[in-house]
Amino acid sequence: MRTTRQREAILRVVRSADSHPTADAVYDAVRKEIPGISLGTVYRNLKLLAEAGEVMAMENAGCSSRFDGCTEVHHHFRCEVCGRVFDVADMLGSDIDRVVEAQTGFEVRGHCLEFRGVCASCGEVSGRE
Repeated sequence: MRTTRQREAILRVVRSADSHPTADAVYDAVRKEIPGISLGTVYRNLKLLAEAGEVMAMENAGCSSRFDGCTEVHHHFRCEVCGRVFDVADMLGSDIDRVVEAQTGFEVRGHCLEFRGVCASCGEVSGRE
């Protein structure tokens, strides 16, 4: 994959964000550096970066795709109040893949695990802590 100024800026934005930004948020951030960039260019480059394994595309039904600069194996927690997404260390390892294979006969090539609930900040505001 050829390196371009736009692609480098997009990758830098995604990798420096801890918010798992949407394509629109990446676009808004990159536009500060490259005012003439189009939303289509951002979408195309995010797709290419995800296919190359440089970023992780987080696609969930009913939610905007988000992008993660951390490509190491880990899971996510999505707050149902504020919508933020947090990284969660992988505490299950590849054992979960083997268990699913053994129970189903499927060939597991990977998995995405997302926990949902209320983050600590939102829990404090609502008095749930």
